[in-house]
Amino acid sequence: MSDAGASDSGAGSDAATDGSAEPTAGDLLARLRSCTPVSAGRYSTDVGTPANIPICQLVGAVFWQADMDIDCDGRVSAQCNASTDPAFMPQTSATESNGQYLDAATLPYVVVPLPSSRFDYSTAGIQFGTVIAVLYSNRVEYGVFGDEGPAEIIGEASYAMAQRLGIDPNPSTGGVDSGVSYIVFTGPSGVAAPIEDHNQAVRVGQMRALQFLQDNPP
Repeated sequence: MSDAGASDSGAGSDAATDGSAEPTAGDLLARLRSCTPVSAGRYSTDVGTPANIPICQLVGAVFWQADMDIDCDGRVSAQCNASTDPAFMPQTSATESNGQYLDAATLPYVVVPLPSSRFDYSTAGIQFGTVIAVLYSNRVEYGVFGDEGPAEIIGEASYAMAQRLGIDPNPSTGGVDSGVSYIVFTGPSGVAAPIEDHNQAVRVGQMRALQFLQDNPP
């Protein structure tokens, strides 16, 4: 769970909209019931699977609903290395403020597809450090955009993000095939800095999640 505390779906009262409580997974999911596609094409969850996942537009955010594969790239750790992950790469697209690559084992982050004719994250107000709310099994966790993935594949997050959501984080055998929602808070106020400060990502995420609920009534 996030350092500031994860929330379950509650009774669906949507109390968070008045600023009196942290947004719950149920509050946020209620805004994702319909999709206005912002991507020009659709994505696959894995190589060889159907391309049927759009990136959707809402006020102040984009979102997608997909699976979760485990990204264990970046700094070598006991959890993430060439022995535990046959596809391990010792770098991430984003770096920490000291120039080191991110640590997938400790930092909750999300992978966003490389820019393409389908969707270019930079033109949508998304940059490294942009905060993303990840919802799974009545939980919400906040992380940052920390790594880029294949231009045609979507649905991947770090070892640490999976672990906080109760998803098996094993990079070889873990992840889940469906049921994960990703809400990306666009614009400058949605960026956590430094990127490695998870507490800051949680603060930014909770603030933007409350604004998201207000801007996107059910």
